[in-house]
Amino acid sequence: MQSWPVPGLTALEPAPGPVRLHDTATRRVLPVDLPEVDGVRTAGLYVCGITPYDATHLGHAATYLAFDLLIRQWRDTGATVTYVQNVTDVDDPLLERATATGVDWRDLAAEQTDLFRADMTALRVLPPDHYIGAVEAVPWIVPAVEALITAGIAYRVPGTAGEPDGDVYFDVAAARSTGWRVGALGGYGPDQLLALFGERGGDPQRPGKRDPVDALLWRVAREGEPSWAGGELGAGRPGWHIECSVIAERYLHTPFTVQGGGNDLIFPHHDFSAGHARALTGRPLARYFAHTGMVGFQGHKMSKSRGNLVLVSRLREAGVDPAAIRVAVLGQHYRSAWDYTDGLLAAAEDRLARWRAAAATAGTATGATLESARNDIEDADARLLERLRDRLRDDLDTPGALAAVDAWAATVLGAGEAGRSRQPGLGQRAVDALLGIDLGTGHGG
Repeated sequence: MQSWPVPGLTALEPAPGPVRLHDTATRRVLPVDLPEVDGVRTAGLYVCGITPYDATHLGHAATYLAFDLLIRQWRDTGATVTYVQNVTDVDDPLLERATATGVDWRDLAAEQTDLFRADMTALRVLPPDHYIGAVEAVPWIVPAVEALITAGIAYRVPGTAGEPDGDVYFDVAAARSTGWRVGALGGYGPDQLLALFGERGGDPQRPGKRDPVDALLWRVAREGEPSWAGGELGAGRPGWHIECSVIAERYLHTPFTVQGGGNDLIFPHHDFSAGHARALTGRPLARYFAHTGMVGFQGHKMSKSRGNLVLVSRLREAGVDPAAIRVAVLGQHYRSAWDYTDGLLAAAEDRLARWRAAAATAGTATGATLESARNDIEDADARLLERLRDRLRDDLDTPGALAAVDAWAATVLGAGEAGRSRQPGLGQRAVDALLGIDLGTGHGG
């Protein structure tokens, strides 16, 4: 599957040092250890992608912007990063929306994936190195499910009430033998697991399962549903969690550095993806797990099922500068829950305007400009770079980073007209490289 274009990247001299990140599994902010390969520190990142039936709302944007920042910080330390993202381009919610709207599910998936790419491009989000759809991963998923059955960690459920025989489920009790335990990633107890499983796409009431929270690995073909050849499994389509396990192992090899996504994916999705990976390889899925907080609107979590969505594409159509959307989102810490308001966006637009006014003043001064003004601006640039690195490498503290840009802008604007240059100053380049915000005076991302 095609990704989206790489935004123009501003180069800074790398500054080695650790990036600290909150690890969901340990509930602590930890320095992320990066191994060296041929003398180069390397990181592997997997962030779960969209189910393309209504993209892209601000909750999505907040997640992908957070991990975009993580990649930028790693690269700023001199590390190389391999980034993988999936697209769940066949699943029940997509099929249900296609049926409800009378659109072919493939056309709906393609249309919404294209829209997502356009939104990510406008927001200047770094694209994944490997952008993989569930459909193209089916040939890799089938042997993985067969291997789990052979290992005794997956089983077939007999058909009941008109359902066909042969759906394959992951056995959470049998999987304990691998060292994995269901619910451990989020620290959830049995009652929480059961409730969350039902709320987040699971089928706890399915007859014939050994445990209500056993997760679907392969759904055998039903009339009117898309299906693919499944070898010994029979025709069908994959479950959600195995998709990410298999794609991640193929492109990153486990354990990779960070598994990322919204905190609504901790269970069941990331928990089971980790369980499948452990059962298939004998290794952990990832060394660290990082999750973003939920974005709300009109008093509730922004969600497709509720319909209370603020879509990036609609904001762009209304003439909102994508850079202002980025500023609004980054004004909230990635792990916090927050509510979108029009006032929040308006404040971000004002903030961006001040920064751009400062950038227009902050170029290297020329001619008869006062020496003191030049020095003030150069000092402000250097302080900003140092402060951005300090804040962003400490669990992606974007509120602190944006406050540093505010202080820089105030200093630069207070220094008076210091001459304009075609070359952006260090402060502007630091904001671009580390925050992904273009302070050029042109409109757009």
